[in-house]
Amino acid sequence: MVYEIFENEVVMLLIGVGVLIFILGSRPRLKDLPASNILIMGFYLLLVSWILTVLEGFFWEELLNYVEHACYAVGSVFVAVWCWKVFGNRKEAL
Repeated sequence: MVYEIFENEVVMLLIGVGVLIFILGSRPRLKDLPASNILIMGFYLLLVSWILTVLEGFFWEELLNYVEHACYAVGSVFVAVWCWKVFGNRKEAL
């Protein structure tokens, strides 16, 4: 059995884990952001995607790839909803 792991996927996962550590350490301050729970949930889903992209190199490639992309899609929707809630209701001065 040949395992296929790409360096850029591992680096992305390591960066994501670093951001996770920051989020866990800064949780009280992050709660001051408007709708922070939506943004953080979006990040968690993206982190799961990065984990799955590495794991699919070891086993269940097709299933993990499907779940990975579903997590990317849902996580992106969460981040987009957060952006809309925070920035979308502002009226620009002309």
